[in-house]
Amino acid sequence: MRKSIQRRTVLGALATTPFWGGGFLTRAHAAEHVFKVAHPLAANHPTHIRLMEAADKIAKDSDGKVELRLFPNNQLGGEVDLLNQVRSGAVEMFVVGGLVASSVVPMAALDGVGFAFKDSAGVLKAMDGKLGAHIRAALMQANLYATSTIWDYGFREITSSVRPIKEVGDLAGMKIRVPGAAAYADLFKALGAAPTSLQFNEVYPALQTKIVDGQENPLGVILTSKFYEVQKYCSLSNHIWQGNWVLINGRVWRGLPPKLQEIVEGRLNEAAVAQRQDLAGLDQSYRDTIAKGGVAINEVNADSFRQKLTEVGYYTDARRKFGDPAWAILEEAAGGKLS
Repeated sequence: MRKSIQRRTVLGALATTPFWGGGFLTRAHAAEHVFKVAHPLAANHPTHIRLMEAADKIAKDSDGKVELRLFPNNQLGGEVDLLNQVRSGAVEMFVVGGLVASSVVPMAALDGVGFAFKDSAGVLKAMDGKLGAHIRAALMQANLYATSTIWDYGFREITSSVRPIKEVGDLAGMKIRVPGAAAYADLFKALGAAPTSLQFNEVYPALQTKIVDGQENPLGVILTSKFYEVQKYCSLSNHIWQGNWVLINGRVWRGLPPKLQEIVEGRLNEAAVAQRQDLAGLDQSYRDTIAKGGVAINEVNADSFRQKLTEVGYYTDARRKFGDPAWAILEEAAGGKLS
């Protein structure tokens, strides 16, 4: 009972308490390996909190030889810019979803095919197995090392200031913000919407001034980035599941001695598992807080979306893009044919 109470207390704090974390951890002496770790999420998101814990443990386990300096909230640039920075080594680590990484490694978007997965348990098992290994191998070919345990970002949901989305027809012509990756735009074009790519730090003002009608992100992001303040409806579409890879510049990773690689990878994977549990425990509290903020939450008819995607050839085009071997891995992971 005591353990259960403690867990609820921690999860509640994660959901409601702002966390104004600093950009780096201060050490008494200079580390031999200093890694800048960038991500777009707020400092009170479970991802950043668990990264902070991992950074502290890595510093301790390595006797101060490795220091991770954390930069949340796109402090070092937008998603596309940061992807280029990590490839060049200007930023050593970037925590990012596969669909953003797909601008450089198309195969990284394989797990982001629209409406492929029905629940987190199934997709996480796949990403810890053959599907995740296939994507990691493709990333490595682009000199991007991905730690083996992906972090859970959650299923993406649609918010809007104009109307609830219940059937696919409700999306017709809607100006919806999507990240700067073709996979997002392709999906929403196929669904009949009018997607607009904006950097993450531009989303709130664009919603507030109604430059766009809506956006799509997991509940945790909708809450911690306060998008719910400038939206009226939240439709639980679950259109894409997204995980976040910890991507490390390949040259930088190879420059770490094996013992330090083991420490860094081990602590980051451990933190990823804890972050997944945090997100699962916080899902209902996210919904409750968003609803209390005046946002109407509704379910959607997912079959109408899948039917539309089939009719316009979305799945056929995706299969052609990824190739039959990769598509077979995806369908096995999804538990059935995608058509």
